[in-house]
Amino acid sequence: MTELFENYTSPWMNDELSMLRDAARKFFTSELAPQQETWEANGIVDREAWSKTGAAGFLLAEIPTQYGGSGGDYRHETVILEEQLRSGASGLGSQVHSQIVAPYFLHYGTEEQKQRWLPGMAAGTHVGAIAMTEPNTGSDLQSIRTTAIRDGDEFVINGSKTYISNGQHCDLVIVVAKTNPSLGARGISLIVVEAGTAGFTKGRNLKKLGQAAADTSELFFEECRVPVANLVGEEGKGFVQLMQQLPQERLNIAQAAVVEMERAITLTLDFVKERKAFGQRVLDFQNTKFKLAECKTDALIARTFVDQCLIKHLAGELDASTASMAKYWTTDKQNQVIETCLQLHGGAGYMEEYPISRMYRDARVQTIYGGTNEIMKELISRTL
Repeated sequence: MTELFENYTSPWMNDELSMLRDAARKFFTSELAPQQETWEANGIVDREAWSKTGAAGFLLAEIPTQYGGSGGDYRHETVILEEQLRSGASGLGSQVHSQIVAPYFLHYGTEEQKQRWLPGMAAGTHVGAIAMTEPNTGSDLQSIRTTAIRDGDEFVINGSKTYISNGQHCDLVIVVAKTNPSLGARGISLIVVEAGTAGFTKGRNLKKLGQAAADTSELFFEECRVPVANLVGEEGKGFVQLMQQLPQERLNIAQAAVVEMERAITLTLDFVKERKAFGQRVLDFQNTKFKLAECKTDALIARTFVDQCLIKHLAGELDASTASMAKYWTTDKQNQVIETCLQLHGGAGYMEEYPISRMYRDARVQTIYGGTNEIMKELISRTL
């Protein structure tokens, strides 16, 4: 049950997950949230935050225990994500690390790869990233130019990637590359490159409009040689693997959008109950009540839709079109709700010291990454 909706409980919740929620809330509120301001100023989280989160058991929650994970399922990941975002500790890129990168190893990796990489990721001693986007491709994954040409028992990787989350901290990155450029999408493969490999360099930590504490980087590969054993899944099946995993990524983005909507409304309610204008509370103005009523309605609709998507996902029934609907609609609403909440803060909403100001900036990328919302509509339209 969210704090905003006292009469609504997510149908997938249970007592065990409630206990996990309480533990996660205490951890993120006390251990990470106080560092957020420093991380934003530095443009990156402290590396210690990763190992601390891993030691607390809040990384790789849905990965089996034999690989260092917690042995849960996607509900456990969801609870942890929600409490991290509610605390305001948004800089740690665990969303990418735990819920995007790790599942590629779980679903497609060899036993050796799982034993080699997942325990370190679960402990937070190894940070994971995935490199899809290139300077001139954006959401069009079929047009990537990075190549990985086989030479004996090695792949030789050449190319560059950009906007890569966890790019500065990453110890291993799944690179989306063309192992057979002549075959288009059928020539794409997923290959792991570890930090320190000759020919792999990390570029600058990119400055962004929002999400200042999240490191986002350029990555470069020049005659970078990695063993064929670093291939994740089958050669030439990379595009299919990406399409199979993208619904979870888009559901994940939608879930984050819902939490941020709820957080924005809660913060705004606290503000308008205390702030006075013309002799009365700001909350007592009809415009304030009506605007927040609209926001709360949008947030509850988003929450119930995303909960149903989660249930479908747990059953293996979440299709790409429905995940795209969830991602596009919730992130659009997220931006609208947060903008309304900022307006209700008045001049305070424009000040850096108020969380709503940072939330406004951070929310903007939600309609862009994971596939732009225009691409989401394109995917939905194919089902018409």
